[in-house]
Amino acid sequence: MKYEDPACAYCPDTVRACRVDESEERGPGFCPTKVDPDSQAVARALYEDPETRKISRESAVVEAEGYCKWTRVEEIVQFAKRMGYKKLGIANCIAFVDYAKVLSGILESHGFEVVSVACKTGSIPKEEVGIADQEKVRPGQFEAMCNPVCQAELLNAHGCEFNIVLGLCLGHDSLFFRHAKALTTVLVAKDRVLAHNPIAALQFADTYYSRVWGPLKPAKTPNLPPAGRR
Repeated sequence: MKYEDPACAYCPDTVRACRVDESEERGPGFCPTKVDPDSQAVARALYEDPETRKISRESAVVEAEGYCKWTRVEEIVQFAKRMGYKKLGIANCIAFVDYAKVLSGILESHGFEVVSVACKTGSIPKEEVGIADQEKVRPGQFEAMCNPVCQAELLNAHGCEFNIVLGLCLGHDSLFFRHAKALTTVLVAKDRVLAHNPIAALQFADTYYSRVWGPLKPAKTPNLPPAGRR
């Protein structure tokens, strides 16, 4: 079979050859090393950029030092310190304001200056982007649309060097990433049903959340590794 696209998702647990620098010898036919070595070469050359190189290095150091010891909040703090950032931005869902307050306080306790912007900033009515009344969460009431573009512009304008996304809605987070100038990480990915733990839908895809499958569900689905395994 001739593969045209990388498909790392289907690499067997017994292979994972890239971890031990054996992709060329043991990588499956859909391995990026086999399918598209040219793009890999282009990407590798980009690490010659000093900023990209620094981000990659400090991320790896934080991973190693905090492996299975530091929470993601602690990792953010340590990464930002190692990068020399002074001013951090928080782009939060308005339902996460209380958490944003705690996060802001934690970051400030480590000496950072913090800017925080909630998603409803600007109070733009949803009708302005073509939302009909029956399409609102609460029809018959004023609903401000989420405004991630403005969140990004405000954090840009106020000199944030590193941004933290805290519970933005799907799609709204994507718009924030598109418009933010500074490097951005995610602390919380919103999933109202799963208490903001979206991986649970994958862990229980064949049991409690089997509804996630579409009509082309394969007869045999992948066996999942134990939770937390890396």
